[in-house]
Amino acid sequence: MPEGDVVWQTARRLHEALAGRPLTRSDFRVPRLATADLRGRTVLSAVARGKHLLVRVDGGVTVHTHLKMDGVWRVRRAAGPPPRDHRIRLVLGNAEWLALGYSLGVVELLRTAEEHRAVGHLGPDLLDAAWGPGPAAEAVRRLAERPARPIGEALLDQTRLAGIGNVYKAEVLFLRGVHPWTPVGDAPDLPGLVDLAHRLLDANKDRRGHVTTGDRRPGREHWVYGRAGLPCRRCGTRVRRAGQGPDAAERVTFWCPHCQPAPAGGA
Repeated sequence: MPEGDVVWQTARRLHEALAGRPLTRSDFRVPRLATADLRGRTVLSAVARGKHLLVRVDGGVTVHTHLKMDGVWRVRRAAGPPPRDHRIRLVLGNAEWLALGYSLGVVELLRTAEEHRAVGHLGPDLLDAAWGPGPAAEAVRRLAERPARPIGEALLDQTRLAGIGNVYKAEVLFLRGVHPWTPVGDAPDLPGLVDLAHRLLDANKDRRGHVTTGDRRPGREHWVYGRAGLPCRRCGTRVRRAGQGPDAAERVTFWCPHCQPAPAGGA
């Protein structure tokens, strides 16, 4: 599933292509919305909220999409008809640009005043323009509500704080020296951990790819993520990999057993 910075970048591309222009193309290729037509309405904005995308159009309507595991938005010049591709779930376009939503996990129309139905459950958004001491403290409070939960699971819970995926979970925990199975209540300096997560996502939101080492050369971008069996960049110990949480097959974590010592009785 895309990280929050990727969703933020997607929202920016959609906003630049669609905002301030009336829609001349509107094609919802999902059965429940097959008759919906937004042509003639002006797009007001496209914003990210955690890993959700909200495209607001005049008349108080919001197009809510979520990329889930395989979804992607592609923006191209509005030359010719949209491609005949069974993966396309939604087409929004104007006289200049065409936005194509492929394999979107969620496509729905909401009243803008009722966006909370889709995103009201989310914790503070790490890339919200209003991020500051208040949202950071709220994220820490939400994380601390379940002190026995493994910190690696808690960071992926979008109701605690929104935007972290597997990449940043593994990298933040490595940089803070915290084992993924450490109970939240035993994790040192939760405020520092939340602050680091915000700084990493913010540093990457304007560039392609996730770089946590400061080295953008291919294969050098990450400390532990995707490096199972390879030597830790700090100590040389072999990086380990294991599934974590109820979706362990998909939620794989990486860690260095030396730099991130296991809690008592842990892995």
